[in-house]
Amino acid sequence: MLMLIILLGPLAGVLALSFTDYQLGAPSFSWIGLANYREMFADKVFWISLRNTLTYVVIVVPGSVALGLGIALLIQSGSSLRSWYRTIYFLPVMATLIAMAIVWEFMLHPQFGLINGLLRSFGMQGHSWLQDRNTALYSLCAIGIWQAVGFNMVLFLAGLVSIPKPLYDAAEIDGASGAWSRFRLVTWPMLGPVTAFVVVISSIRSFQVFDTVQVLTKGGPSKSSEVLIYTMYTEGFEFFRSGYGAALTVVFLVFVLALTLLKARLNRGVHYA
Repeated sequence: MLMLIILLGPLAGVLALSFTDYQLGAPSFSWIGLANYREMFADKVFWISLRNTLTYVVIVVPGSVALGLGIALLIQSGSSLRSWYRTIYFLPVMATLIAMAIVWEFMLHPQFGLINGLLRSFGMQGHSWLQDRNTALYSLCAIGIWQAVGFNMVLFLAGLVSIPKPLYDAAEIDGASGAWSRFRLVTWPMLGPVTAFVVVISSIRSFQVFDTVQVLTKGGPSKSSEVLIYTMYTEGFEFFRSGYGAALTVVFLVFVLALTLLKARLNRGVHYA
């Protein structure tokens, strides 16, 4: 009962707060019904941040899942230095993301950044990756993929280890002698539950992107990299509009709840082939 109160109490508080005009530090507030939600759906910034969030998810999730699976397959097929490779690729997950964001800020610096330095060494022109509204969000997506690949790799490695070896022997007897045939007929079907889990977890983690936006772009330039959680933060803790920020939080929680329900449905619907 206590755990239920701890989990649902804050959610109920946020939901109730979203129907008020409360401002952080104000001595009183008024009930305003759905006014915050009507303002939200009429707010251009909300739709920009929602679009940027969905764009981030659509890019980061497939990229991190595909690379995580690819690296897991390479490590699993190798005969030596497996532990070393696992550690190297998992380091971004263990590192503090804010500290890594600062490192990426220097790497993407338009004058002396490592990325532009490499481009210039090949005779290409450098670019202001984080200052250009056409590339800022995609730069954050690249950082998000880099950060998530190690986590997905570990999950896929666990799935690969659990695949019974006799299945590969049986597939080879049936004529699946090539690596692609074994992957298509055995590995990929057997990784179905793991893949469903990785996709949903990666989607939830991608929806929660905030640190890199806060450190690197502050949602700019011109809102081109502003995401939903950053809008919640600015409304609640910079503009002190706690009621409106709570309404944004409710919308965000709806997306996370939808992904959680999708995960539960996939867990019931995905079976080993």
